[in-house]
Amino acid sequence: MKRFITFCLITTLLILSGCGSKNDDSVSVIGGADGPTSIYLKENDDSGNYTQIDQETAKLMMELDDGHVIVDVRREDEYAKGHIPGAILIPNESIGTEQPSELPDLDQIILVYCRSGRRSKEASQKLADIGYTNVYEFGGIVDWTGEIVTD
Repeated sequence: MKRFITFCLITTLLILSGCGSKNDDSVSVIGGADGPTSIYLKENDDSGNYTQIDQETAKLMMELDDGHVIVDVRREDEYAKGHIPGAILIPNESIGTEQPSELPDLDQIILVYCRSGRRSKEASQKLADIGYTNVYEFGGIVDWTGEIVTD
C-alpha cells in the first residue's frame, strides 16, 4: 500500500510539474518505499528528437541508479566555476556528427544542461541526430536549485 501511495504521489508530481517535451510523452514512474526507482519518459514517435524536461524531473532522474550521465555543454571555464555534481563536460561546440567518446552507449540516459538553456537544446538535438535515443534536456544552471560543485 505504501508503494502504491508513493507511486501516485510521484506520478502526480510529474504531471503537475509540467514534465513534457515537444511531443506527447508517455510517463511511467515505478516507486519504491524510499522514492522512485524508475522514471520513463519516452517520445511517442521515432522522430530523432530529444525530450525536454523540467529541473524537478531531472533531479528525480538523477536520484536513480540507472546508468545515466549528466552532461554539461558549457565551456571549460564555465564548468570550472561550478557544475552539477557528477556532470561531465562535453562543450556544445565539440559535438559534431560523430559520437563523442565520453558517450559510448547510444541508448544511455543522457541529461543535458548548460548556462541558460540555449546551448543545451542545440547539443541535445545534435546528440539525437547522431542517434542517441534517451536524451533529456533540462535547461540552464542559472535556474538550478540543487547542489553545485567547483573544481
